[in-house]
Amino acid sequence: MPPFNLTSPTPGTFILAGIPGMEEAHIWISIPFCSMYLVALLGNGVVLLVIRTEPSLHQPMYLFLAMLAIADLMLSTTTVPKMLAVFWLRAGEISFGACLTQMFFLHFSFSAESVILLAMAFDRFVAICHPLRYAAVLTRSAVLRAGLLALLRSFCIIFPCVFLLRRLPYCGRSVIPHTYCEHMGIARLACADISVNIVYGLAVPFAAIVLDFLLIIISYILILRALLRLPLRTARLKAFHTCGSHLCVILLFYVPAFFTVLTHRFGQEIPHHVHILLANLYVLIPPLLNPVVYGVRTQQIKKKVVKGFVCLGRNLLRD
Repeated sequence: MPPFNLTSPTPGTFILAGIPGMEEAHIWISIPFCSMYLVALLGNGVVLLVIRTEPSLHQPMYLFLAMLAIADLMLSTTTVPKMLAVFWLRAGEISFGACLTQMFFLHFSFSAESVILLAMAFDRFVAICHPLRYAAVLTRSAVLRAGLLALLRSFCIIFPCVFLLRRLPYCGRSVIPHTYCEHMGIARLACADISVNIVYGLAVPFAAIVLDFLLIIISYILILRALLRLPLRTARLKAFHTCGSHLCVILLFYVPAFFTVLTHRFGQEIPHHVHILLANLYVLIPPLLNPVVYGVRTQQIKKKVVKGFVCLGRNLLRD
């Protein structure tokens, strides 16, 4: 009788373990996570609704904000529902195909959001440094091309990861010590050399994100130089205010991302469950706070949201 072969190129299922070492606290952890997710859904949904229904907001800056809200919804919805199922129902089983799909959309939305933030930085650069050319440069078709570029670049960077994982043989190990599927978490279950996965899965997407970040920094250096040349202090403050929301969103996106990467690379003494908690917060905090930042700091959106809730309250009182 031939020996039983535990190596399988395409395993049936994986098991998401949640947060190893904190299994007893899963229910308590799920309460703030679920609350944050629901608020993120509400906030981004309101932003999309306001931009969709208000013709005065059909401008490049707000169209980019709508794209950002869609990316945030994809980032959180790809991971949080399954995460809550693991916490509440211990339903950690996930098929190999579903795991690859979750991995793809997780990294895809992350990459797309980075491109959108770069496009928003370019929007602010043109508006402040070349205001007379703004309408000619940031046309409706230019905004559409930027959105398509975000989709195309993200797809071209992340889709090869699917093939890199499918080519690997798996040797019966099926437990992923995480709350969702990500590229290296799946690759570490393989019983073969994963050096190609390490090089591509970390270097290529990370290099693309770093490039976006560097271009954003260059844009804001040029913006700062232009602002310092403005003769009126009130004009400088107004221009700073228009960039403030975008700068807050940039910090919310890139600081946790770089912190997570650096702690994985150099923070071996940090407990594993802390890494998992940080990774979970990363898919929740930007989608939660981005609509809050723009809702509070952008007067046009703030007025429309307040007006909508006032009208809703009056209708409820009438009924």
